[in-house]
Amino acid sequence: MARVADRTQEPPADIRRQVPSTTVLLADPLLSEASARLGRPAVKAAVATAQQLVRDGRIGPGDAVHAALAALPAHPAGPTPVHNATGVVLHTNLGRAPLSPTALEAMAAAGGYTDVELDLTTGKRARRGRGALAALREAVPAAEAVHVVNNGAAALALAAVTLAAGRDILLGRGEFVEIGDGFRIPELLVSCGARIREVGTTNRTRLGDYADALGPDTGFILKVHPSNFTVSGFTSGVGPGELASLGPPVVVDIGSGLLAPDPLLPDEPDAATALRAGATLVTASGDKLLGGPQAGLLLGRAAAVEPMRRHPMARALRVDKFTLAALEATLRGPEPPVRTALRMPLPQLRARTLRLAEDAARRGMDAHVVPHEAVVGGGGAPGTVLPSCALSVPGHLARPLRTGEPAVLGRVVRGRLLLDLRCVPEEHDEDVLAAVLRAAGR
Repeated sequence: MARVADRTQEPPADIRRQVPSTTVLLADPLLSEASARLGRPAVKAAVATAQQLVRDGRIGPGDAVHAALAALPAHPAGPTPVHNATGVVLHTNLGRAPLSPTALEAMAAAGGYTDVELDLTTGKRARRGRGALAALREAVPAAEAVHVVNNGAAALALAAVTLAAGRDILLGRGEFVEIGDGFRIPELLVSCGARIREVGTTNRTRLGDYADALGPDTGFILKVHPSNFTVSGFTSGVGPGELASLGPPVVVDIGSGLLAPDPLLPDEPDAATALRAGATLVTASGDKLLGGPQAGLLLGRAAAVEPMRRHPMARALRVDKFTLAALEATLRGPEPPVRTALRMPLPQLRARTLRLAEDAARRGMDAHVVPHEAVVGGGGAPGTVLPSCALSVPGHLARPLRTGEPAVLGRVVRGRLLLDLRCVPEEHDEDVLAAVLRAAGR
């Protein structure tokens, strides 16, 4: 019996002939300009979407160009920009610290040929990233030498492999910290060839505990700031100054990247204080309270930093020119967004939020201002609460706001979506309001 082809899913031949060809559509000036901006693959995918709409009879052939333009991504590539309305200043899932306009400008300038390892005066090779390193030294005068690697964990790993490979690292039991995605600091150090010697108890550790654990194989004593949890109650610990009196090098991992004391965060350790107290080396992150790019900072005595800088592993942990440019701009430039968000005056924040609530209410939305508690987040100042406020709208708007353009992320609490503007630049308030109104069909 002869087989009959099933053509029920195919559009009529006359419709197929009306579909503009890919070549014709890509030659359109508007789509050609889009190809130069977004790349040809992205535009071809949008063209294919438009062609399918014509085949389905949902648009006419003359609308194909505009349909393709509507299907284009808003950005060339990479992660989707998000308005952070969660009230979490250092949001790990959103990339922690947003960079300042000055840092972004510096990164754009670094996109071409630069003098990253060249002295233009002499024409000879120069130390890589010397501008960023000089800025870091100026920011922390207590450091004899500084070095930069690609993140905070890398800084600690380089210290371990240089100063304690095949030797002991003394670490208090209350400082066995697990960081993001299940990585644990003790396991990181062991992977570098060091041995961990546990000291004291989870809640109380004394100087004598460290003294009893010392031995000929001690590489260094490590202090890890528990930057993502707090231990309260019957507790005690030992500071860098007391540990320095024992003799071996003292390495302090402050984590958050605070370089000097900050009255807003009195309980957060900082690099300058730890070094003045006697720490041999301080490690920190660049993309937390410093407000810069992801980077691992090493600050301390030259006798410790220089061997790390020259260690073969340092090459594998080297930062690129974009990180160096952004770090220098953050250190030398105006206040980064993180510091602005942390210090946002509550009256100013409330006035901004009230304007949005009133505009939304005039359009028939269920919107009002409520008290809110913002946090530092992202491995910085755990337990610190920043009094804040938020725009409260119906909770079902959370998903359309997350997936819209622009994407807006808030917090759903007891069925209400709370949008805290603390981390949203004021010039984007109207963008957030427009996104809320679109999500609500207003």
